[in-house]
Amino acid sequence: MSSLVLGFKETEKTQLSLVGGKGLNLGELSKLKGIQVPEGFCVTTVGFQKAIEQNETYHVLLDRLTMLKVEDRDQIGEISKKIRQAILDVEIPSDVVKAVSHYLSRFGEELGFAVRSSATAEDLPHASFAGQQDSFLNITGIDAILQHIRKCWASLFTDRAVIYRMQNGFDHRQVYLSVIVQRMVFPQASGILFTADPMTGNRKQLSIDASFGLGEALVSGLVSADGYKVQEEEIVEKRIATKKLTIYGRQEGGTETKQIDPDQQKTQTLADEQILQLAHIGRQIEAYFGQPQDIEWCLADGTFYIVQSRPITTLYPIPEANDQENHVYVSVGHQQMMTDPMKPLGLSFYLLLTPAPMRKAGGRLFVDVSLMLASPSGRETLINVLGKNDPLIKDALTTVIERGNFIKSIPDDKKEQINGKSNQGPAPADYQTLNDYDPTIVSELIKQSESSIEELKHKIQTKSGADLFDFILEDIQELRERKSVSDPRSFGVIMTAMNASSWINEKMLEWLGEKNAADTLSQSVPNNITSEMGLALMDVADVIRPYPEVINYLQHVKDDRFLDELDKFNGGQEARDAICAFLGKYGMRCAGEIDITRTRWSEKPITLVPMILGNIKNFEPNVGKRKFEQGRQEALKKEQALLEQLKQLPDGEQKAKETKRMIDLVRNLIGYREYPKYSYINRYFVYKQALLKEAEQLAQAGVIREKEDVYYLAFEEFHEAVRTNQLDYQIISKRKDEYKLYEKLTPPRVFTSDGEIIAGEYKRENLPAAAIVGLPVSSGVIEGRARVILSLEDADLEDGDILVTSFTDPSWTPLFVSIKGLVTEVGGLMTHGAVIAREYGLPAVVGVENATKLIKDGQRIRVHGTEGYIEIL
Repeated sequence: MSSLVLGFKETEKTQLSLVGGKGLNLGELSKLKGIQVPEGFCVTTVGFQKAIEQNETYHVLLDRLTMLKVEDRDQIGEISKKIRQAILDVEIPSDVVKAVSHYLSRFGEELGFAVRSSATAEDLPHASFAGQQDSFLNITGIDAILQHIRKCWASLFTDRAVIYRMQNGFDHRQVYLSVIVQRMVFPQASGILFTADPMTGNRKQLSIDASFGLGEALVSGLVSADGYKVQEEEIVEKRIATKKLTIYGRQEGGTETKQIDPDQQKTQTLADEQILQLAHIGRQIEAYFGQPQDIEWCLADGTFYIVQSRPITTLYPIPEANDQENHVYVSVGHQQMMTDPMKPLGLSFYLLLTPAPMRKAGGRLFVDVSLMLASPSGRETLINVLGKNDPLIKDALTTVIERGNFIKSIPDDKKEQINGKSNQGPAPADYQTLNDYDPTIVSELIKQSESSIEELKHKIQTKSGADLFDFILEDIQELRERKSVSDPRSFGVIMTAMNASSWINEKMLEWLGEKNAADTLSQSVPNNITSEMGLALMDVADVIRPYPEVINYLQHVKDDRFLDELDKFNGGQEARDAICAFLGKYGMRCAGEIDITRTRWSEKPITLVPMILGNIKNFEPNVGKRKFEQGRQEALKKEQALLEQLKQLPDGEQKAKETKRMIDLVRNLIGYREYPKYSYINRYFVYKQALLKEAEQLAQAGVIREKEDVYYLAFEEFHEAVRTNQLDYQIISKRKDEYKLYEKLTPPRVFTSDGEIIAGEYKRENLPAAAIVGLPVSSGVIEGRARVILSLEDADLEDGDILVTSFTDPSWTPLFVSIKGLVTEVGGLMTHGAVIAREYGLPAVVGVENATKLIKDGQRIRVHGTEGYIEIL
């Protein structure tokens, strides 16, 4: 057996570096009983390395390519073209030529062969690289085959392949190419089979695309294919396409495109029994590889041949369940306005703090709502609580319920006994709404939280080692029992304010024909810790504004130690004091703050500098206080106008009295909506600082390489590493790779244990034809320049821009003072962005699917915050 050429059946599972992803999978398939694979061999990566090792031009060009970044498109194109030419000109080593000739002679050289690339970074479980390198069909004769082997090698350096490697962190020097030479099959039909539906993610539904002739026509987009869906050995859907063209292999080599006879164009490519036979083969291959597969197949003389199989890398992972029942999962990230993945320590911390039935998948958390959906009363509560906040989740859950048989119904009195599971839903069961309220309850709850944090800071100082972990667990347990942070009155205040807000909107629409009246009434309310933060950063800008030296210095700082240098400048001490005071109150916040591993502003104060400079550039002095007062006056004016109008109606005095009571509830209580999260994040930071001291000890002892490695451990694993001073470092390496993969995934709002993503829809009529639809959360209509911003660090806003982003959490609030409208992909009526938009009086539409792709940076748009849609102008 030569290391230069290996027949498919000679390959081993461990030889990825020799035969590449595609070659490895073909080798495995060819050994599978009952699966037909056209015979062939792999010219291994050793052959490629031998061909280029002495080629000086190639290595000089590769050095230059390695220095470039993704943005350098022109240079990438120029150098890649030269590398391809250098490879095409290379002489294939004689022992490689000899080995290829030997294998070809076994099959008969007069046959046609497919010559296809198989890179070592291709068809991997976490990176598909599909279609990056070239394939050539029906090549005949040793000389032509050798020339096409060179062409495959050269295709390792197409512009697209080079850029893809750069984006995915693969080193050009570490990626090699094997070439597959495989006997041609001349099929009547061919296509692609996905063993899970690639659109919905449903693992129980296979999806087959089929067209006449060779698969190249389908892959290159030359023809439309028939589409068949199979579930549990039954064809559940068929789409028969009009197929006008096909590609066939020619006897003398090469391929040609032919017209299909008009009477055959609309016929079904595969008969029903063939569809089911192919589905069975697909399930067999999937079972062997242990994960859903993307399979290329062809049908010749009544036999199905498999020419490729690779993992489907785009499917969202399914949470592990320890039973065979159906489950429905709702995204926590969409509720918390943070759909990025969380690191393992962040996930495990969140799980410690919540009593809800949580599941992990793809680095995110989901609530298993199956038990609530099974009971009539639970179902109603769930739909009302989640539906009020996010109509897309409501619509998705309604779709599941309407299927009837997916979640079996159980009577309300039985639900507690099922499998001993908790029926804990998305809200504490023992809260009370406050009808006769005392406005001082909010300041009482805030004081209680503040003293609890001070007590924690004092106690935690004396803890270290394994004792620290026990202390944190006890503290969290006590929190949940004592309810000092999750006090049921706390939830009661929030629900009272939300209910009062809904009451105002419903009654003002009914009595006065006015939509979303509560939005204006919610402007500049007291006790909103998050909106106060946005205004507080404007005050910091006011302190710095009179000092040009400080401003100039801040415009050039690169380093988090910038605060230490401020004293050198006139006004530097004042600037430092103002920034430190801000950090003292808000420094535990950051983007994605529900993940304890995220870097806080106190840990990286330079994050605030662009926002401070933006406030200095965009605003006059004292704008923060003026903005707040302006919002308060608008709310008061609105209140007076509504009460005056109501008094003119029949029974007007009573209506005005009821409305005044509801307005007071909103004004006094709704600001508290943001406080419980602030309180949790405050606690998080106290825990984190103590835990990082333990991480430093582990790093000093050589147990881990850097202290941040502990972010890739669950809380219990971190605890164990500190107790034993030991750790298998491979766990951390593996999880770092997994995290990179999770970053590329988009989590679904709602999906099932079959992996099916249930996409909700907005039910809306009479909208303009090109309207982009979302959820209206803050009234008003505004026009302006769209700024599409995907990370807080990249924010460069001017006064009056409209912010378009994936999601916002409290850390984005300082930007809200500069904008005049908001559009987000994620969010609901009571998520952070919506609450702050109403308080600042910004028209806002949230939950807009793919907003950051549909709206381009710099476009002029109109945001309809009352009706819930966006127009591109």
